[in-house]
Amino acid sequence: MAQRPPARPGDSLEGVATPALCVDLDALERNIARMAAATTGIRLRPHAKSHKCPAIAQIQIAHGAVGICCQKTDEAAAFVAAGIRDVLVTNEIVARPKLARLAALAREATLGVLVDHPLAVAPLAQAAVEAGVTLEVYVEIDVGARRCGAAPGAAAAALAQAVADTPGLRLRGVHAYQGGAQHLRTPAERSAAIAAAARDVQATRVALAARGLPCDIVTGAGTGTWPLEQASGEWNELQPGSYMFMDADYARNAASPGDQRFEQSLFVLAAVMSVPSPGRAIVDAGLKAFSFDSGLPLVHAAPGRAYVKASDEHGELSIDPSVAAPRLDERVWLVPGHCDPTVNLYDWLVAYRGDRVVAVWPVAARGALG
Repeated sequence: MAQRPPARPGDSLEGVATPALCVDLDALERNIARMAAATTGIRLRPHAKSHKCPAIAQIQIAHGAVGICCQKTDEAAAFVAAGIRDVLVTNEIVARPKLARLAALAREATLGVLVDHPLAVAPLAQAAVEAGVTLEVYVEIDVGARRCGAAPGAAAAALAQAVADTPGLRLRGVHAYQGGAQHLRTPAERSAAIAAAARDVQATRVALAARGLPCDIVTGAGTGTWPLEQASGEWNELQPGSYMFMDADYARNAASPGDQRFEQSLFVLAAVMSVPSPGRAIVDAGLKAFSFDSGLPLVHAAPGRAYVKASDEHGELSIDPSVAAPRLDERVWLVPGHCDPTVNLYDWLVAYRGDRVVAVWPVAARGALG
């Protein structure tokens, strides 16, 4: 069953049903404005897989974003249905039913998609021609993440040639995302990873130029590295996603002097359900309330309290003897380890200012796995 909305606009935060996914609207808007100001002069296409929420995408576009990214056809459908008119699916789509759906969406919005293998070109083109549309295509190159991607340089250029020569497709450029660099902890590590990626991009641009092929857009970058891609001169479109929320794992990255700082705006609001013994408290947010791939959540703005253990529906807090024991039903603000998959666990996002709920937004692309 769908989750019932945990609150209504105008409610106090004390009245929000827990556990609930909450966003500090003032901090969210400051983060979005900071990124928009920092990326003036370069295209910004935020990655919406982080928030899965059309209301947030609309705020980002109002601040100058050219559109959004997403990862799945179902995600693209949710955003197009909500009125977003420029969507790049930063993934390879190869199953014929998904291709047909993607092409149908291109009747309503500008739709981009990635390819990294010659055998993917003809089915993509067939779907576009049958739908009577043109799909925008980016050749994805592997710039070090060792996930998807064609080899940079000559192989990528040969693939781009196949795209350019095929009806129904428009070659837009290159997708170069170094996902593995986003959580490298030191500035030196991140800088080295993006410098290597930039060399791969440059080699690919040279190979495309040798064939007389356009490379209008080189797109990529994430919250952990976007200043490096921006400064390199090789990318002209950036895709950071988590910056508007942040999370515990990004907080572990050491910053460079002068780095743009973003605030924590996303929280899981939990409530104390038991204080079984001195030094321990149990909250109602456990394994089903967070993604734990990046570790345990952090207790926000409450020194002396730590989230130390989880089971399905329970989270255990350790309470330092120097601080007061929490009361039953006391609200506890928790910072997720990894924002993206945590968001995917919730149907609703409670947006608040101060101690009042302003809006309850549907997480429209939640569970969009296809």
